[in-house]
Amino acid sequence: MRLNEIRLILGDQLNINHSWFESVDPTVLYVLMEVKSESEYVTHHVQKVVGIFAAMRAFAQELQTLGHRVRYIRINDSENQHGFLNNLEVLCKEFDIATVRYQLPDEYRLDQYFKNSKVPLIAVDSEHFLTKKDEVAALFVGKKTFLMETFYRSMRKKYAVLMEGGQPVGGQWNFDHDNRKKLPANTILLTTQLEVTDQTEVYQDIQRAQLKTIGEINPTEFSWTITRTSAVKLLHEFIEQALPLFGTYQDAMTTQHWYVYHSRLSFALNVKLIGPLEVISAVEQAYFTHPETYELNQVEGFIRQILGWREYMRGIYWAKMPEFSELNYFGNEAQLPSWYWTGKTKMNCLHHAIKQSLDHAYAHHIQRLMVTGNFASLLGVHPDEVDRWYLGIYIDAFEWVEITNTRGMSQFADGGIVGSKPYVSSAAYIQKMGNYCDGCYYNYKDKFGEKACPFNTLYWDFYDRNRSLLERNPRIGMMYKVWDKMEAAQKQLILEKAQEIKQNIDHL
Repeated sequence: MRLNEIRLILGDQLNINHSWFESVDPTVLYVLMEVKSESEYVTHHVQKVVGIFAAMRAFAQELQTLGHRVRYIRINDSENQHGFLNNLEVLCKEFDIATVRYQLPDEYRLDQYFKNSKVPLIAVDSEHFLTKKDEVAALFVGKKTFLMETFYRSMRKKYAVLMEGGQPVGGQWNFDHDNRKKLPANTILLTTQLEVTDQTEVYQDIQRAQLKTIGEINPTEFSWTITRTSAVKLLHEFIEQALPLFGTYQDAMTTQHWYVYHSRLSFALNVKLIGPLEVISAVEQAYFTHPETYELNQVEGFIRQILGWREYMRGIYWAKMPEFSELNYFGNEAQLPSWYWTGKTKMNCLHHAIKQSLDHAYAHHIQRLMVTGNFASLLGVHPDEVDRWYLGIYIDAFEWVEITNTRGMSQFADGGIVGSKPYVSSAAYIQKMGNYCDGCYYNYKDKFGEKACPFNTLYWDFYDRNRSLLERNPRIGMMYKVWDKMEAAQKQLILEKAQEIKQNIDHL
């Protein structure tokens, strides 16, 4: 049968509920491809590449099982041109097709790439997100600062989530204050169980293609969801086993476990194996059905991450790109320490958070924000370096959600678009939220001694060198009052110690 249309599916567009697949049309060819241009624009974690390729292959198989025509181009296929448009040009000539349909990509880089195509392309929506690309920009038109809470409340109302008669369930919108507890000592964690698959074939293909990657993998025990079925199963296991304590301990850090009570659904969400509204609805339904099991702070805290923060980050991305990717408010120029690629540092918090990231391609939001991101910000690392590291190392990192979190919230390189103050802290916060400081080589109470924690020293150095940019910020003015009250000799010792740390940064 003659082919009338080609439809391109990207590796993060694996949405079987898309309207494209409502009926089988033998004149339509669905195309998926593993290309080096997408595998090498940053150095990705090996588990990220394996996960995306494995999910794509499983999705292609599902489409074929449903009766759809599929052309799948693997990374080592001899006909692979290793670029989406190059491969599409070949396919259009092969099948004498004039136009190609594609789902709008989520990254600005790819959006521009497809707009410059020689092949006539027709774009359709990916039918995944709960907002349109320009919705956040429209909400905050004329405003310098975008307030997530304003957006979040509008989304709660729009989708009637945790609402009663136009008012939030429980009488308040946000229970974040209840969600900042440290895990009690000797906690027995009842977290979701891992469903492993053997991805040796995918891993071997990546090795044969000589793709440069970082991180570790055991391809026979790959533990990330690569099918919709496994993603839905993981969602329900999370609700049953981990959600009852998720909110309370979502910020807690521990060496005991690598994902604690977090859902591990972010990868499945970001490649669209599962939809945000179905996740939100399942969690909300659990609360209304069993309020004795699910306290409101646990449920609201989780829903806010998806209905609020995830959509908000995407909205800012499309409102501010491409200029956002070049913002460097503090003019930072330092490089990341070499141990960000090995975890080999005597700072226990950074050692554990980085090693965990290398081992599992994952760290939860406080590890990313207040350990690895905090240290890079205090050190004054160029935001380009930080972006590349985060985009590469985490399995759920795609630019639309990574760069606004990293360059915006974590590094304050945007000067306050995403957050109203820099998210920096001394060792006191890290000690408060976990067990990282226990047995560490450095003393979390010391600011300038031989074993002073670098977080403490660099914390004050950060405020001192950026005073002209931060002093008038009403949320952090108190820190300058504390700094000014210190004795001159003590301040000098701290600043000298900071310079010593920077000069020996690769040997901490």
